[in-house]
Amino acid sequence: MLKHKHIDRICIVIISIALAVTILLMNGKALGLVPASQGYETRLFDKTKVHTIDIIIDDWDAFIASAPKEEYTPCTLVIDGAEFTNVGLRAKGNSSRRLIEKYGLSRYSIKVEFDRYVHGSYYGLDKFSLDTSFQDNSYMKTRIVFDMMEHMGVPTPLCSYAWVRVNGEDWGLFLAIEEPEEAFARRNFGAGYGRLYKPDYKSLKAENADVHLRYTDDDFSSYDNIFRNAKFGITNADKRRLINALKILSTGENLETAVDVDEIIRYFTVQVFVVNMDSYLGKTGHNYYLYEKDGILSIIPWDYNLAFATYSLGMPNPINDSTLYVNYPINTPAEGKIMRKRPLYHNLMKNNEYFALYHEYFDHLIKSYFENGYFENLIAETRELIAPYVEKDPTAFCSYEDFLLAVDTLEKFCLLRAESVRGQLDGRIPSTIAAQMEDKSGFVDASSVWLPDMGEIADLKG
Repeated sequence: MLKHKHIDRICIVIISIALAVTILLMNGKALGLVPASQGYETRLFDKTKVHTIDIIIDDWDAFIASAPKEEYTPCTLVIDGAEFTNVGLRAKGNSSRRLIEKYGLSRYSIKVEFDRYVHGSYYGLDKFSLDTSFQDNSYMKTRIVFDMMEHMGVPTPLCSYAWVRVNGEDWGLFLAIEEPEEAFARRNFGAGYGRLYKPDYKSLKAENADVHLRYTDDDFSSYDNIFRNAKFGITNADKRRLINALKILSTGENLETAVDVDEIIRYFTVQVFVVNMDSYLGKTGHNYYLYEKDGILSIIPWDYNLAFATYSLGMPNPINDSTLYVNYPINTPAEGKIMRKRPLYHNLMKNNEYFALYHEYFDHLIKSYFENGYFENLIAETRELIAPYVEKDPTAFCSYEDFLLAVDTLEKFCLLRAESVRGQLDGRIPSTIAAQMEDKSGFVDASSVWLPDMGEIADLKG
């Protein structure tokens, strides 16, 4: 039993110090403090090399056979020589998973969860995925978009290439991607991070107003597509804060009290440039993460295998119109009936100040990413890094020659797109759908670009 005569004062001092440290940790980012490295950032997500991942699993054939059920299976994972046991493994994906099953292939995207069965992590990382490069013969679409997002200061999942083996046999080259969960939230927002959601629909035929971030009423059940996809435990208070933010967003006024305006505009600058139509600005309205802290919303990038206009492949109207997509208007990147149902973009762009900032960020992106040679160097370095692995990839969706062609096509599309965006900013090319319907004379000619060369569903048949 403690009998020090100043024990009460000592306890008060200790409690005060502990409280001060807690407050400091919770508000470190606001005070300009950067969270300490958790270790995984410079290990698995070192982009300068191709990592090795060995999956050791009892019955791989059974795992592949049950992949469509997306059920977890325990395995041992060896990453660059470091071994981790009792790791959860399951197939992931939506259309990609169904089509891979349809064509009798085994190259599924995989989700890896370190704390599925035990309390563990990979140097602080709780979950990551292995992306299969479905409809991406370049293996680079997500890699490039994430780099653009990082370049523009958007909180973005980390990624790197990994050569994957299963029970000692080569499986192929995959893109390892940090899943937006607790480790991601700590890394980007500090110890006192907020709430993270992945809004998604149950049926595309439904209205899905909540996925589109539209306010309807104050009933929690009206936002089931958001709340049932919460990445952390949420309370009624969390739900009320998010709904209130959507309510303010719906008015188009005082938007800075409900959304991180600057972050969202930087996000949409990249999102519109890469013509990703399987996204918030497309017909589906999904494929993003939503972050909320203190009633302020921001958006996190996700899922870019169908970026660079390749979502349009196989659609009757229009089909493979590369010139149309290279010149896709930056001011109205969706039809009016869609745009009016996407308040996170539409209501911000109705504000003249925010609209001008959007153009400033586009100018910055074009100058600092495309007009100075940075992009071409990144493409060349990435191609050199992964080419030997693509050439020997036993489960690749394409040939090595197809890979080289896809990389060239992706590079050409982006450079022409940058040229068109520069023309739209300067007023030489119309920047709205309506104006482009009347005048295409200034369009950048992209007839030399064949969009399917970047990867299409037909590749699975080969």
